[in-house]
Amino acid sequence: MARHGKNYQQAISLLDKAKVYHPREAIELAKKMAHAQFDETVELHLRMGVDPRNANQQVRGVALLPYGLGKKVRVLVFAQGESEKIAETAGADFAGGDELVKKIEDGWLEFDTAMATPDMMGKVGKLGKMLGRRGLMPNPKSGTVVAETDLPRAISDARKGRVEFKLDRTAIIHVPLGKVSFEDDKLMGNLTAVIEAVMKAKPSGAKGQYVRSASLTTTIGPGIRLDLKPTLSLTSA
Repeated sequence: MARHGKNYQQAISLLDKAKVYHPREAIELAKKMAHAQFDETVELHLRMGVDPRNANQQVRGVALLPYGLGKKVRVLVFAQGESEKIAETAGADFAGGDELVKKIEDGWLEFDTAMATPDMMGKVGKLGKMLGRRGLMPNPKSGTVVAETDLPRAISDARKGRVEFKLDRTAIIHVPLGKVSFEDDKLMGNLTAVIEAVMKAKPSGAKGQYVRSASLTTTIGPGIRLDLKPTLSLTSA
Protein backbone atom coordinates (compact mmCIF):
# COMPACT_ATOMS: atom_id res chain seq x y z
CA MET A 1 0.00 0.00 0.00
CA ALA A 2 1.35 3.42 -1.02
CA ARG A 3 2.16 5.73 1.87
CA HIS A 4 1.54 9.45 1.79
CA GLY A 5 4.34 11.89 2.54
CA LYS A 6 4.85 14.03 5.62
CA ASN A 7 3.14 17.09 4.12
CA TYR A 8 0.03 15.12 3.27
CA GLN A 9 -0.09 13.61 6.74
CA GLN A 10 0.16 17.07 8.28
CA ALA A 11 -2.61 18.31 6.01
CA ILE A 12 -5.01 15.46 6.72
CA SER A 13 -4.49 15.89 10.45
CA LEU A 14 -6.59 19.06 10.11
CA LEU A 15 -9.54 17.07 8.73
CA ASP A 16 -12.27 15.55 10.89
CA LYS A 17 -13.27 12.52 8.78
CA ALA A 18 -16.47 12.02 10.78
CA LYS A 19 -17.72 15.52 10.02
CA VAL A 20 -19.58 17.04 7.10
CA TYR A 21 -18.60 20.65 6.45
CA HIS A 22 -20.51 23.74 5.44
CA PRO A 23 -19.28 24.84 1.95
CA ARG A 24 -17.51 27.97 3.21
CA GLU A 25 -15.87 26.04 6.04
CA ALA A 26 -14.76 23.36 3.55
CA ILE A 27 -13.19 25.97 1.27
CA GLU A 28 -11.24 27.47 4.18
CA LEU A 29 -10.04 24.01 5.21
CA ALA A 30 -9.10 22.97 1.67
CA LYS A 31 -6.89 26.04 1.36
CA LYS A 32 -5.22 25.29 4.71
CA MET A 33 -4.53 21.70 3.67
CA ALA A 34 -3.08 22.55 0.25
CA HIS A 35 0.62 21.73 0.43
CA ALA A 36 1.91 21.45 -3.14
CA GLN A 37 4.66 23.65 -4.56
CA PHE A 38 2.21 24.90 -7.19
CA ASP A 39 -1.16 26.67 -7.10
CA GLU A 40 -3.48 23.69 -6.71
CA THR A 41 -6.92 23.53 -8.31
CA VAL A 42 -9.93 23.33 -6.01
CA GLU A 43 -12.33 20.65 -7.26
CA LEU A 44 -15.93 19.65 -6.58
CA HIS A 45 -16.98 16.00 -6.78
CA LEU A 46 -20.65 15.02 -6.75
CA ARG A 47 -21.90 11.46 -6.42
CA MET A 48 -25.21 11.39 -8.24
CA GLY A 49 -28.28 9.25 -7.63
CA VAL A 50 -28.82 8.47 -11.30
CA ASP A 51 -27.91 5.53 -13.54
CA PRO A 52 -25.23 6.49 -16.11
CA ARG A 53 -26.34 3.53 -18.26
CA ASN A 54 -29.83 5.00 -18.67
CA ALA A 55 -30.18 7.52 -21.51
CA ASN A 56 -32.98 9.29 -19.62
CA GLN A 57 -30.79 9.88 -16.59
CA GLN A 58 -27.76 11.54 -18.17
CA VAL A 59 -26.55 14.71 -16.46
CA ARG A 60 -24.66 17.14 -18.63
CA GLY A 61 -24.37 20.88 -18.85
CA VAL A 62 -22.29 24.03 -18.66
CA ALA A 63 -21.54 26.38 -15.77
CA LEU A 64 -20.24 29.91 -16.22
CA LEU A 65 -17.85 30.58 -13.37
CA PRO A 66 -18.12 34.26 -12.40
CA TYR A 67 -14.47 34.35 -11.28
CA GLY A 68 -12.96 32.07 -13.90
CA LEU A 69 -10.48 29.26 -13.37
CA GLY A 70 -7.34 31.28 -12.78
CA LYS A 71 -5.73 30.51 -16.11
CA LYS A 72 -5.80 31.74 -19.70
CA VAL A 73 -8.21 29.63 -21.72
CA ARG A 74 -7.06 28.95 -25.27
CA VAL A 75 -10.14 28.90 -27.51
CA LEU A 76 -10.26 27.09 -30.84
CA VAL A 77 -13.14 27.54 -33.30
CA PHE A 78 -13.78 25.33 -36.30
CA ALA A 79 -15.25 27.75 -38.82
CA GLN A 80 -14.88 28.87 -42.40
CA GLY A 81 -15.64 31.91 -44.50
CA GLU A 82 -17.39 34.76 -42.70
CA SER A 83 -17.72 32.66 -39.52
CA GLU A 84 -13.94 32.31 -39.33
CA LYS A 85 -13.53 36.10 -39.57
CA ILE A 86 -16.13 36.64 -36.84
CA ALA A 87 -14.37 34.13 -34.56
CA GLU A 88 -11.01 35.83 -35.08
CA THR A 89 -12.50 39.27 -34.41
CA ALA A 90 -14.18 37.94 -31.25
CA GLY A 91 -10.81 36.83 -29.88
CA ALA A 92 -10.51 33.14 -30.70
CA ASP A 93 -6.90 31.99 -30.34
CA PHE A 94 -7.28 29.65 -33.31
CA ALA A 95 -9.94 29.67 -36.03
CA GLY A 96 -10.12 27.79 -39.30
CA GLY A 97 -11.45 24.84 -41.20
CA ASP A 98 -9.66 22.07 -43.08
CA GLU A 99 -6.20 23.22 -42.03
CA LEU A 100 -7.08 22.97 -38.31
CA VAL A 101 -8.69 19.56 -38.77
CA LYS A 102 -5.53 18.32 -40.49
CA LYS A 103 -3.28 19.85 -37.83
CA ILE A 104 -5.18 18.06 -35.07
CA GLU A 105 -5.15 14.79 -37.00
CA ASP A 106 -1.36 15.13 -36.98
CA GLY A 107 -1.37 15.32 -33.18
CA TRP A 108 -1.56 19.03 -32.33
CA LEU A 109 -3.72 19.77 -29.27
CA GLU A 110 -2.48 23.12 -27.92
CA PHE A 111 -5.90 24.47 -26.89
CA ASP A 112 -8.24 24.21 -23.90
CA THR A 113 -11.70 24.37 -25.41
CA ALA A 114 -13.10 23.86 -28.89
CA MET A 115 -16.29 24.92 -30.58
CA ALA A 116 -17.60 24.68 -34.11
CA THR A 117 -20.23 26.17 -36.37
CA PRO A 118 -22.88 23.63 -37.48
CA ASP A 119 -21.63 23.50 -41.08
CA MET A 120 -18.21 22.31 -39.86
CA MET A 121 -19.42 19.30 -37.88
CA GLY A 122 -19.22 16.97 -40.87
CA LYS A 123 -15.47 17.60 -41.02
CA VAL A 124 -14.93 17.79 -37.28
CA GLY A 125 -16.67 14.43 -36.79
CA LYS A 126 -13.57 12.55 -37.92
CA LEU A 127 -11.76 13.93 -34.86
CA GLY A 128 -14.27 12.35 -32.47
CA LYS A 129 -11.97 9.72 -30.99
CA MET A 130 -9.07 12.11 -30.50
CA LEU A 131 -11.05 15.02 -29.08
CA GLY A 132 -13.76 13.05 -27.31
CA ARG A 133 -11.51 11.29 -24.83
CA ARG A 134 -10.02 14.66 -23.86
CA GLY A 135 -13.38 16.38 -23.44
CA LEU A 136 -12.68 18.71 -26.37
CA MET A 137 -15.20 17.51 -28.95
CA PRO A 138 -17.78 20.17 -29.91
CA ASN A 139 -21.25 19.02 -28.96
CA PRO A 140 -24.68 20.69 -29.22
CA LYS A 141 -25.62 19.47 -25.72
CA SER A 142 -22.68 21.28 -24.17
CA GLY A 143 -23.27 24.45 -26.16
CA THR A 144 -20.07 24.17 -28.21
CA VAL A 145 -21.75 23.82 -31.60
CA VAL A 146 -22.46 27.50 -32.14
CA ALA A 147 -24.32 29.49 -34.74
CA GLU A 148 -22.32 32.19 -36.49
CA THR A 149 -24.26 34.99 -34.78
CA ASP A 150 -23.57 33.49 -31.33
CA LEU A 151 -19.81 33.09 -31.74
CA PRO A 152 -18.80 36.35 -29.96
CA ARG A 153 -20.88 35.46 -26.88
CA ALA A 154 -19.66 31.83 -26.82
CA ILE A 155 -16.00 32.85 -27.12
CA SER A 156 -16.43 35.48 -24.39
CA ASP A 157 -18.07 32.90 -22.09
CA ALA A 158 -15.23 30.45 -22.68
CA ARG A 159 -12.67 33.05 -21.71
CA LYS A 160 -14.54 34.04 -18.53
CA GLY A 161 -14.57 30.51 -17.13
CA ARG A 162 -17.01 28.27 -18.92
CA VAL A 163 -16.76 24.72 -17.60
CA GLU A 164 -18.56 21.66 -18.90
CA PHE A 165 -19.69 18.89 -16.59
CA LYS A 166 -21.11 15.46 -17.26
CA LEU A 167 -21.82 12.23 -15.47
CA ASP A 168 -19.03 9.67 -15.71
CA ARG A 169 -19.56 5.91 -15.85
CA THR A 170 -19.38 5.67 -12.06
CA ALA A 171 -22.17 8.26 -11.62
CA ILE A 172 -19.80 11.01 -10.41
CA ILE A 173 -19.43 14.57 -11.68
CA HIS A 174 -16.01 16.24 -11.35
CA VAL A 175 -15.75 20.02 -11.78
CA PRO A 176 -12.85 22.47 -11.19
CA LEU A 177 -13.78 25.59 -9.21
CA GLY A 178 -10.64 27.71 -9.35
CA LYS A 179 -7.27 27.94 -7.63
CA VAL A 180 -6.22 27.72 -3.98
CA SER A 181 -4.91 31.27 -4.33
CA PHE A 182 -8.45 32.57 -5.00
CA GLU A 183 -10.21 34.51 -2.26
CA ASP A 184 -12.79 32.47 -0.35
CA ASP A 185 -15.67 34.55 -1.72
CA LYS A 186 -14.59 33.88 -5.30
CA LEU A 187 -14.44 30.13 -4.74
CA MET A 188 -17.87 30.32 -3.10
CA GLY A 189 -19.19 32.23 -6.10
CA ASN A 190 -17.85 29.63 -8.51
CA LEU A 191 -19.17 26.77 -6.36
CA THR A 192 -22.61 28.39 -6.33
CA ALA A 193 -22.61 28.70 -10.12
CA VAL A 194 -21.76 25.01 -10.52
CA ILE A 195 -24.39 23.83 -8.03
CA GLU A 196 -27.06 25.94 -9.73
CA ALA A 197 -26.11 24.53 -13.15
CA VAL A 198 -26.10 20.91 -11.94
CA MET A 199 -29.49 21.29 -10.26
CA LYS A 200 -30.90 22.91 -13.40
CA ALA A 201 -29.58 19.98 -15.48
CA LYS A 202 -31.59 17.39 -13.51
CA PRO A 203 -32.91 14.92 -16.10
CA SER A 204 -36.59 14.01 -16.30
CA GLY A 205 -35.73 10.36 -15.69
CA ALA A 206 -34.02 11.02 -12.34
CA LYS A 207 -35.73 9.26 -9.45
CA GLY A 208 -35.13 9.47 -5.72
CA GLN A 209 -32.21 11.47 -4.31
CA TYR A 210 -30.59 13.39 -7.17
CA VAL A 211 -27.29 14.24 -5.42
CA ARG A 212 -26.19 11.63 -2.90
CA SER A 213 -22.96 13.16 -1.64
CA ALA A 214 -20.56 16.00 -2.34
CA SER A 215 -16.93 16.61 -1.52
CA LEU A 216 -14.34 19.30 -2.03
CA THR A 217 -10.67 18.63 -2.64
CA THR A 218 -7.53 20.17 -4.11
CA THR A 219 -5.29 18.66 -6.77
CA ILE A 220 -3.33 16.44 -4.37
CA GLY A 221 -5.27 17.03 -1.16
CA PRO A 222 -7.68 14.81 0.79
CA GLY A 223 -11.43 14.97 0.17
CA ILE A 224 -13.63 17.09 2.46
CA ARG A 225 -17.22 15.90 2.77
CA LEU A 226 -19.78 18.66 2.29
CA ASP A 227 -23.02 19.06 4.20
CA LEU A 228 -25.57 18.47 1.42
CA LYS A 229 -28.37 20.69 2.68
CA PRO A 230 -26.50 24.03 2.66
CA THR A 231 -24.50 22.96 -0.40
CA LEU A 232 -27.52 22.23 -2.57
CA SER A 233 -29.26 25.34 -1.27
CA LEU A 234 -26.59 27.64 -2.70
CA THR A 235 -28.00 30.27 -5.01
CA SER A 236 -26.68 33.48 -6.51
CA ALA A 237 -30.07 35.17 -6.05
